[in-house]
Amino acid sequence: MLVILPASEPLWLKAYGYCNAAISVLLLSFSKFLKVKTPMKYCRFVSSEGPRYGIIENIAGADQITHIAQGEEIPDFLGAKKVAPIQLASAKLLAPVQPQKIVCVGRNYRDHIKELGNDEPAEPVIFLKPQTSLIGPGDKIVRPKHLSQRVDYEAELTIVIGKRCRFVGDKNQVDNEDVKPYILGYTCANDVTTRDLQRKDGQWTRAKSFDTFCPVGPIVTDEIDPWAGVRVESYVNGVVKQSESTTAFIFPVDVIVRFCAAVMTLLPGDLILTGTPAGIGSIVAGDEVAITIQGIGSLKNPVVDSE
Repeated sequence: MLVILPASEPLWLKAYGYCNAAISVLLLSFSKFLKVKTPMKYCRFVSSEGPRYGIIENIAGADQITHIAQGEEIPDFLGAKKVAPIQLASAKLLAPVQPQKIVCVGRNYRDHIKELGNDEPAEPVIFLKPQTSLIGPGDKIVRPKHLSQRVDYEAELTIVIGKRCRFVGDKNQVDNEDVKPYILGYTCANDVTTRDLQRKDGQWTRAKSFDTFCPVGPIVTDEIDPWAGVRVESYVNGVVKQSESTTAFIFPVDVIVRFCAAVMTLLPGDLILTGTPAGIGSIVAGDEVAITIQGIGSLKNPVVDSE
């Protein structure tokens, strides 16, 4: 049976919106057999009806929101509705996910380990940041000046979990195909850290958990390949501070996801920050920090002092 769908709709949204269950299963089977994957890119933004997810398409060389979807932690693509195109550059963007937890990986680049004088770990080092640390593009990073004298930026590629994930594959897995179905996409994050409190406390909870200490955005996309390598960079006031490829990871994305899923259940919308490269440094009130990742874009946030 031949199913003809309107040419104006993005291919992946057609599969969600127009195919019945039987056709969806058939398409899924064929896509797996042919290894065909339709790209996806979305944001979360302020609309006249409140916060909404926006599906992004490139039209005439410009990224535009062409469909709006509701949803909790991640978009409900099935219920997406077509709208008159909205220029992405003109939209007020929010953090693109509403995670139930934010998992972070420390010490995942050798040069970063060296600059802090630490030993290379035998397995991923993980910790958590609270939901209350999450902010979006353009929101203010607030330095707790009464408690800390040094606040640092940390650029990180961030995994967005797409479906419930627990005990995936095994640590001896030789490819990443077992992990990919659980990854919705990737975004940028800044693992803001009070470096002096991190050194003082020994463990990292206080140093990394202040409100506003996890900027995330600007969009989520599955159009990049961290295994092949994407460049992760940070800028302070337009000057590059960090720049490294994800090919320098000690633990690649699939190892990280398997490790985390062996410890805890990962839920849709959960974030995993994958570690920061060498070049960390301090930020002060009046600075603007930009986390830029190839194929995703730039996450920019101004820095202010607490009152």
